[in-house]
Amino acid sequence: METFIKTLIYIHAFLGGLGLLSGLSSVYFRKRNTSHKKSGKIFSAAMISSSLISLIIARLPNHENTFLFLIGLFTIYMILAGNRALTFKSKEKSAADTLDKIISGSMLFISIIMLGLGVLGILQKIEGSILYVFFAGFGLFMSVNDFKNFKRLTTKNIAYLKSHIGRMVGALIASFTAFLVAGLHFNETIYWMAPTVLGTVYIIYWIKKVDKHKVSTIK
Repeated sequence: METFIKTLIYIHAFLGGLGLLSGLSSVYFRKRNTSHKKSGKIFSAAMISSSLISLIIARLPNHENTFLFLIGLFTIYMILAGNRALTFKSKEKSAADTLDKIISGSMLFISIIMLGLGVLGILQKIEGSILYVFFAGFGLFMSVNDFKNFKRLTTKNIAYLKSHIGRMVGALIASFTAFLVAGLHFNETIYWMAPTVLGTVYIIYWIKKVDKHKVSTIK
């Protein structure tokens, strides 16, 4: 069994590394560039595959980890929501599909669970519980914001692009965090939180840039 688990971990790590490299490449290439789209597809496939494997690993004997299981779901949500946001570019109406609502509704539910576990853990003085609260806050913000965006993600504005950037960069942050924590073994709380804080600053920068330019002029 342990050999099987180690094999899964190696595959998970490989796909996570592929996701990190392709994600960085996607950020580097100009938006709407063919290379950007290709890198983005590889990034999405690698991160979803890696995260799905992490869900399995986090429930196997001697490797049970509820937090990593929830973070895996968090990452899958960001990839799915980030890609689904682009579908609004070609929709004439500002109504979300059932699938969009299921994805965001699931993240909302997961975030509430994370928040509850975090608060309970803090009250019981369990180490690392603040991370549940920290990531639950981001999950709640994004999922609630999704439902607000469903009313205005139309072909007449670029809200869909801002949603896409926020979710995909968020997934890249998750990949980089995994590299620091799992790859380099920096397990302190600061290494879990710092990439998200810095990445959020980067997302805000891009969203402001999007607000100042039309989609056709974004570089």
